[in-house]
Amino acid sequence: MKTLAVIPCKNLENEVGDVIAGIRALDLELDVLVVDDGSTDNTSRAASEAGAEVLSHEQNLGKGAALKSGFGYAVERGYDAVITMDGDGQHDPKAIPLFMERFARGDADIVVGSRMHAVGDMPAIRVWTNRTTSRIVSGIAGQEIPDSQSGYRMIGTPVLKAIAGSLVTTRYDMESELLIRAGRRGYRIAAVPIESIYEGSVSHINPFVDTCRFMGLVFRSLFWR
Repeated sequence: MKTLAVIPCKNLENEVGDVIAGIRALDLELDVLVVDDGSTDNTSRAASEAGAEVLSHEQNLGKGAALKSGFGYAVERGYDAVITMDGDGQHDPKAIPLFMERFARGDADIVVGSRMHAVGDMPAIRVWTNRTTSRIVSGIAGQEIPDSQSGYRMIGTPVLKAIAGSLVTTRYDMESELLIRAGRRGYRIAAVPIESIYEGSVSHINPFVDTCRFMGLVFRSLFWR
């Protein structure tokens, strides 16, 4: 299976190289694409030097927009699936085989990495928020999704071909939108347990702004077909 790892990044010159090296160390013949979303540091150079292909946004457009650029790249080049993961070290590359093994069963179109079985050092407010939003997204999507806020995923490109053009959000809420649209169209969503890694990482989520965006997404989704 021809698979592309898509890593959206902003100002991660000191972290992204280690993530790419971790992927390379698995020897799974994965291609790696970093989408530099308007970084003001040397993220693009660090990613390129580590062996990744790089797409660059001249200005910051949001994580969702960066992912959509990566999806377009994967579809245009005939990949069978993408693995999305963060470039700050919160997603351990060693979990990639879990996604690939689960996906290979053939009964899931999207595999989401779930941290909710063992939350580790995840802040209590994030635990509550993730569980609450996951219940909401699960209800709207019509499928159980234990960690809808996890950006560590494997997605078949047939899903991307079908729904990427319909995605209207460009920030963190796009990850929820994708699950909602996919679930409503009957694509099968599964989960695998992953480690929750928070030590030393800084969240770029704005609790108030991103909660408002999420609630706006929920409202709009009521009118989708």
